[in-house]
Amino acid sequence: MTATPDQRRARMTALCGGLILLLALGALLLPEVAASSGALVVGDLLLVAGLLEVIAATGRRAARLPATLAGIVTLAAGCLFLAREETRFLPNITVMTFWLLLRVAMLAWATLQAGGSAVRRWTGIAAATDLALAAILILGLPLASIIVALFGTTSELIASFAWVLALSFLATGAMLLQISICEREGAD
Repeated sequence: MTATPDQRRARMTALCGGLILLLALGALLLPEVAASSGALVVGDLLLVAGLLEVIAATGRRAARLPATLAGIVTLAAGCLFLAREETRFLPNITVMTFWLLLRVAMLAWATLQAGGSAVRRWTGIAAATDLALAAILILGLPLASIIVALFGTTSELIASFAWVLALSFLATGAMLLQISICEREGAD
């Protein structure tokens, strides 16, 4: 039996969502990575997640452009982490905050473009999650500045950074899995 276009699109979206969920688990291992290579690992995680988001977005019927742009924003953040010679976490928190805020804008746009489809709720949840994470980083930035200035990069700071990355990936992966269900049912 030949798969319909909706079924093929649903499988690809589900695969991308599942792989992003695995990246979320990988992000939780970030505190175990030496601080000097942490930014490189984050860059790699963001690059892979961005690529998966773009692949999943290209098959979407609803909100394809903003979903693709959200993936491109993730790819760009990954490139920034990999291109930076500086691996101190404080400047990287700023990159992460801007990444989250740009994703919020793209996902909010995708939410609006999804109209009355079931996809609207899941892109809205992912946007709200990234907004909450950006707010946490913004509110924690002054405290992080003092901690880094006094004690250097601490394992607690790296661990909180890992949780932010993991939670964003969790929201994105869950969103893609739910979108795949909509696509399979032809309700995208």
